[in-house]
Amino acid sequence: MVLEMKVPSPGESITEVEIAEWLVEDGDYVEKDQAIAEVDSDKATLELPAEESGIITLKAEVGDAVAVGEVVCLIDTSAKKPEGSSDAFDKKEEPKKEAPKKEEPKKETYASGTPSPAAKKILDEKGIEPSSVSGTGKDGRITKDDAVKAKPSMGTPTGGNRGESRSKLSMLRRKVAERLVSAKNETAMLTTFNEVDMSAIFELRSQYKEEFKEKHGVSLGFMSFFTKAVIRALQMYPAVNSMIDGKEMITYEFCDISIAVSGPKGLMVPVIRNAENLTFRGIESEVKRLAIRAREGEITVDEMTGGTFTITNGGVFGSMLSTPIINPPQSGILGMHNIVERAIVRDGAIAIAPVMYVALSYDHRIIDGKESVGFLVAVKEALESPEELLMDGDVKKALEL
Repeated sequence: MVLEMKVPSPGESITEVEIAEWLVEDGDYVEKDQAIAEVDSDKATLELPAEESGIITLKAEVGDAVAVGEVVCLIDTSAKKPEGSSDAFDKKEEPKKEAPKKEEPKKETYASGTPSPAAKKILDEKGIEPSSVSGTGKDGRITKDDAVKAKPSMGTPTGGNRGESRSKLSMLRRKVAERLVSAKNETAMLTTFNEVDMSAIFELRSQYKEEFKEKHGVSLGFMSFFTKAVIRALQMYPAVNSMIDGKEMITYEFCDISIAVSGPKGLMVPVIRNAENLTFRGIESEVKRLAIRAREGEITVDEMTGGTFTITNGGVFGSMLSTPIINPPQSGILGMHNIVERAIVRDGAIAIAPVMYVALSYDHRIIDGKESVGFLVAVKEALESPEELLMDGDVKKALEL
């Protein structure tokens, strides 16, 4: 019996996928549930498992865009596994031995004359092609003096590597590019900035991080503080937790916070659902779970769909300041950056403090300047007074210690 394997639907609204990589070869014997291909949708990269065991015949090539429900391979389930053959799981491709390349004699052509041996040596040391030098010797011959005076032109290659490579963008990368361009072109995007003195959070983490990790099995990072601060600010300024739908504005009464994560296939933005109901431990656990799934390529489309506001942390890569691009159809995104010791004024005196610059990009069509600035100031206030504004004055209770 020959089984036709069709592309399953990765999620709602996805109509086609792209074959990113075949993990088996045509004619291989595959086992049931073995990963036989990686496919890209416009939201995620997913593995395609074999539905039955048998000999596989591929019906699509790498790079092909195939519709959901279209046949991509056949599996002959009546075929027996060849004796002595290893599974495709264990199959290792023998490195191909290339025939030794014969060195071709160098061909030298000089449009402006032939250099003398001494002149050629000087030109070679300078990395200058003889064809670019005008000779003053007999019949245009390049003399030693010509070579000494010769200078490379700005547009002349000087012997360095000038190779290039070309590769096709994955469907996920193309979709991300389209969304970013769309966000720039279709929203009235504006960015406001502020700075945060992280001293209070540093002190809390230094005092409680070991106890927190020992009890809960996750680290007490910065993301839980920022998520809590964002939720508080969204509740104070609900327009930032809104989006445009045609001629209407939808304002959400819940906070689904999207967290930008760098994955092997590009930027992933998994969502923490109803983050307003989570404790510090709950947020840290969910951030860790989603980040691991994104980096291991196991994240699902459903886990990245939706979201009412996004937090992105360029600081992990060393970014000091940036203007993050809105994640449409959302109306706001908070950019975190690196933490650097800077001189600040505190109680009328100069002090050294760990400072982070933060940025809020927002859609000015529905969020006014007063709301955007107020939102970012509310985030700053919560981060600088976390015990009072995020923990109700009881740190141990908030951290469940």
